[in-house]
Amino acid sequence: MEQHLSALSESAQDYLKAIWTIGEVSGATVTVGALASRMEVAPSTASEAVRRLEVNGLITHAPYGDIKLSPTGETLALAMVRRHRLLETFLALQLGYSWDEVQREADRLEHAVSDRFLERLDALLGHPTTDPHGDPIPTADGKVDAVPTVSLPEVEAGSTVTIVRILDARPDLLRYLSGLGLRIGTELAVQEVVEAAEIVQLTTVSDPGSRISLSIPAARPILVRMVPVGVTSARQP
Repeated sequence: MEQHLSALSESAQDYLKAIWTIGEVSGATVTVGALASRMEVAPSTASEAVRRLEVNGLITHAPYGDIKLSPTGETLALAMVRRHRLLETFLALQLGYSWDEVQREADRLEHAVSDRFLERLDALLGHPTTDPHGDPIPTADGKVDAVPTVSLPEVEAGSTVTIVRILDARPDLLRYLSGLGLRIGTELAVQEVVEAAEIVQLTTVSDPGSRISLSIPAARPILVRMVPVGVTSARQP
């Protein structure tokens, strides 16, 4: 029988969303340790949650092995991700929240909204495809269209790139990047990547005289797409 989000506890909803998101971000397998870290709980707590999800047929998990969403689990996880990212977008575009504030607020709201409310919200926003962090918003039928990207430290010196996504939504990092003038849509000229010093040297295309030094750990969650030679965007958010 088809399951619905309303039949799950808030905790189960959170765990499904976390399992899908870990796999999306890392492209790797999901372990109990990684899940516990993301949920900020003890491994024993995450392990018990995983056991309950498996009993309910929402995941598969071999002892000490990888956690995989079942088809039903993936459908429900994507529905939660859609809720979360649409709410983040609403908070940013309609209520003036900054991108470092939206995650925690959306975490609180996502369990309370109905499917009808969500579809009205989607229409009100003009059916956005990405949230304030550049994360793709799943469609109502569970499709996810992600733009091909590369992590900023992997870009060769001399390249021009556009920031399209920030994988790490920690408020302190987002505030730091905003203070440097780095946000979704910002075009950057990569001057140098010094791996030994763990530094990426940048300038913003809109201000060629700018000089930004970003540590590689801080730059790694910044996903960019290459700007063809001789082409730049006149629009900066």
